[in-house]
Amino acid sequence: MHNSTTIDVDNASGEEAPEPPSIRHWVCAALSEQQSAAEISVRIVSTVESAELNQHYRGKKGPTNVLSFPADIPDFVESTLLGDIVICAAIVRQEANEQHKTLDAHWAHMLVHGTLHLLGYDHVEENEAEAMEALETTILTGLNFPPPYSALKEEIERP
Repeated sequence: MHNSTTIDVDNASGEEAPEPPSIRHWVCAALSEQQSAAEISVRIVSTVESAELNQHYRGKKGPTNVLSFPADIPDFVESTLLGDIVICAAIVRQEANEQHKTLDAHWAHMLVHGTLHLLGYDHVEENEAEAMEALETTILTGLNFPPPYSALKEEIERP
């Protein structure tokens, strides 16, 4: 982890989640060379809290796997605060099962994905999605996890 990187982890879900050192390691892998100093909070939530946040901030019903809340700090204020990542333990577990991934591989993917959103990456436009997916794949394979999208693409392409 970078010397000037702080990653706070709060498991408010009441469910099992990876240990904070693993979470910090995966978030730092996403920060890599792009950010030399950062402050990030990772909050692990229940499906109820995830659904409330998803509805309030995105106008979407139901829980979701990961939400990112970039810090809104004026350019003239010097700060390393990047923002918050909210991740739903139950949804991550459910998706890992559905996608035939190990739990750690999917947790790492969701944390990398959330961190990249804090760094300004997005996947609204197809070219943005391709760039973000390629970066996620590079980071995750660098952590010795399989490419995160290969199982999904195979599922989609099946007749």
